Amino acid sequence: MTATVGLARTGPPGNVGAVIDSVRRTPWPLRLLDAAVAIIVTAVYVHFSSVESTATQAGFTGPAWLGWVIAAAVGLPLAVRRRRPLAVLTLVVLGLIAATLTHMVLEPYLAAACALYLVGLAEPLKYSAAGLAAALVGPGIAIVVAEPVRGNTVATVSVVWLVMGTSWAIGAGLRQRRAWLRRDAEERAAQALIDQRLRIARELHDVVAHSMAFTVVKASVAAHLSEERPDEAGKALRVIESTTRTALGEMRRILEVLRSSTDLDSDLAPPPGLAGLPDLVDTAALAGVRTTMDIRVKDLPEGLELTIFRIIQEGVTNVVKHAAPATCHVHVGHHGDDVRVVITDDGPGRRALATAAKGHGLIGMRERVALYQGSFSAGPAAEGGFRVAVSLPVFGTR
Repeated sequence: MTATVGLARTGPPGNVGAVIDSVRRTPWPLRLLDAAVAIIVTAVYVHFSSVESTATQAGFTGPAWLGWVIAAAVGLPLAVRRRRPLAVLTLVVLGLIAATLTHMVLEPYLAAACALYLVGLAEPLKYSAAGLAAALVGPGIAIVVAEPVRGNTVATVSVVWLVMGTSWAIGAGLRQRRAWLRRDAEERAAQALIDQRLRIARELHDVVAHSMAFTVVKASVAAHLSEERPDEAGKALRVIESTTRTALGEMRRILEVLRSSTDLDSDLAPPPGLAGLPDLVDTAALAGVRTTMDIRVKDLPEGLELTIFRIIQEGVTNVVKHAAPATCHVHVGHHGDDVRVVITDDGPGRRALATAAKGHGLIGMRERVALYQGSFSAGPAAEGGFRVAVSLPVFGTR
């Protein structure tokens, strides 16, 4: 069968889904921001080391070089706080303890709060909670030791703990939310996989049921003609052999995908096969995609034809969702002992391995191809646009 159809359409492209990245995979803008924060904090603490005592505020009591060392310990580690949160927190807190004991701190431990936010965001709860406890206890003790000069110990400790605890809680809360989103996405993907497998199994069940009914009819004919017209009976038996062999192959595939007891909608219509491609093209036209089809195969097993139709259907649907407005071309032809299906479009080729991978279309294609132990690839085409290529063995499995 060979068909070429051209149609045009317009429509909105699909939405791009958000992707949650690891905290430690820091983009350059955030690295530059952290470097700027580190420099500013270091400069502020260098300034604190030069503040002299007044009637109401104690000044730095150590030598100048010690002030510079403490300033560097408090500020510079913040430049890499996203890559080594706990190590950075340790250095910053030790620096702040030294700064407290030398009466150098004139702010409520904001540097430690910056480090604690990333600890809460990046580290598992048991580690980040331990880091928070150490960060609260160490400075608290240092403030109490420095109390004869500082005064207002309870108020000072309360403010410091409030600032640091709030910062950690915000980071830990965001981590929990991101973990929940990841789990939800994984559960949705797993459910989509189950749904696709059961849908395929239901469709193949229809194919096998049809084959069995056909076999029963031919067996009755062969039995009736076995004595009077043996030639006709022999033809019927050969048809039975071929049909049964195909049905057994489809039954094996059903057993491979029936791995769940999840109910499936009972109103799925029997699949149309390649004869339904013109309707698919018309549907794409209503959505606005210009589609051409070059189909150069015939006399395929019914289950294989069903699989090819569903792959084309899902491929064209992806073009409608993610590449509009665009032109789509579908080619189906023999390639050695296999049938090769290639679906291309001229839309934005890098639109979404991220977007497409989050949907169910590519999942369904992969599952259908896996049933036949075929090969599957999908990605941006070298000449632009997006390309899906599938190869399926015609007879049996490899």
